Amino acid sequence: MLPASLPPLSKSGHATHCKRCLSGLPSSQVDIDPAKLALSFYCLGSLDVSGELEKKTKDWEREQWREWIWSQQTHGHYGTGFRASSYMTAKHSTEEHSGHDNPQIIMTYTALLSLSILRDDFSRLDRKGLLKFLSSCQNIDGSFSSEPLGGDSDLRTTFCAFAISTMLDDWSGMDVANALRFISSCRTYEGGYGQSPFGEALGGTTYCALAALRLATKQPDPLSLQDRQKTVRWLVQNQASNGGFSGRTNKDADACYCFWCGASLHVLGAGDLVDKAAMSSFIASCQFKYGGIAKIPGEHPDPYHTYLSLAAVALLPPNSSEGTSWALCPLDPLLNATDQTSLWARAHIPAPKVDDDAGI
Repeated sequence: MLPASLPPLSKSGHATHCKRCLSGLPSSQVDIDPAKLALSFYCLGSLDVSGELEKKTKDWEREQWREWIWSQQTHGHYGTGFRASSYMTAKHSTEEHSGHDNPQIIMTYTALLSLSILRDDFSRLDRKGLLKFLSSCQNIDGSFSSEPLGGDSDLRTTFCAFAISTMLDDWSGMDVANALRFISSCRTYEGGYGQSPFGEALGGTTYCALAALRLATKQPDPLSLQDRQKTVRWLVQNQASNGGFSGRTNKDADACYCFWCGASLHVLGAGDLVDKAAMSSFIASCQFKYGGIAKIPGEHPDPYHTYLSLAAVALLPPNSSEGTSWALCPLDPLLNATDQTSLWARAHIPAPKVDDDAGI
């Protein structure tokens, strides 16, 4: 049974949790080093979507984070992108990356969004090198590897390539038709999309497929009517009795899938089918008393589940009965960033337009 009224959404506490994680993590979290740039995005994204970024941080801190992110931009034979962190880099190494610190496509996507959150002007972005990097990551089957000539290759990395191309407003770094064929090959009989062909349908990769299709085709409904109905049905069935969403059929609910499945429904124009009160109640129960949101009630929080839970709430229409604490910044479900950050990325990441009349 749902509570009569929702407890407050502790935006300030969640923002403090993420600000603390930006400052440093305990030694037990050393295994996060290979994904440190993504972790930074979840922290900054939480501050952004909660409207707490400027309240919780100082100008010099935001500048420091911008400089750290730019220090992860590396150049080499296969183009330019962003690495996860400098943990595998020699102290006096040059900017050109070695085989140990190649740029990574997911880290590049999160770096661009993080810099957009911090309102960078992108004057240091190597756009031509970034397009070369995307081309180096595309495989024969149309998918994208996480790194040039290797690494993970699935719908997650393919979505990142589509998002980067959208932010650049330049699709010359990929074979779009081949990439779309790869996405279609990952569709399952249930209506969702697996990580790769013949894989089990997952909430996260279903979002990646649907968002990528929308970004590339610019069509409000990228699926046929029959396919759309089947996908919507599968997504709705994934909302559990406790209000959360499961990522796979017959699995327990997890807070992150409130975004992956909920955003997928929004991408298909079916966001009204989410049981909003039940989902909000589940997310409320995952809040940690000292800030942060966990995957399930009673677990310890982390920036990943904190951000995706807040992002899921941001997609819901405002409800005055829930109180102002549940009001968050509107979200662009295609890039997975606030509307204002998405607009900044689309305005400042593309190459400056050349005025043909400038020399006349």
